[in-house]
Amino acid sequence: MAERIELTQSAFEILGRKWNGLIIQSLLDSSRGSLHFAELSRNVRACSDRVLTVRLKELEDADIIERVCCPDNGKLGYRLTKKGGSMRPLMSEISTWAAKNI
Repeated sequence: MAERIELTQSAFEILGRKWNGLIIQSLLDSSRGSLHFAELSRNVRACSDRVLTVRLKELEDADIIERVCCPDNGKLGYRLTKKGGSMRPLMSEISTWAAKNI
């Protein structure tokens, strides 16, 4: 049981950081699989660019996202890693729960 609690705590350290859930959801919702910094900034409007930069770095360090060269224009962008993409069912459940309970 203690191990399960520790694993849950580790997950919330990533997901519980302000803006991280919105960043992950924005990338999950992207039709091309990646977003430029400016697109993420528009999606997470209340987050300053400075804080967004810090959060993106944290998610990159946690192997949730990676920086990529976007195929549409060659600019730097961000996409979910395999580990980050595996959060799709979790994020869907969170959205479903929020729609019913908040």
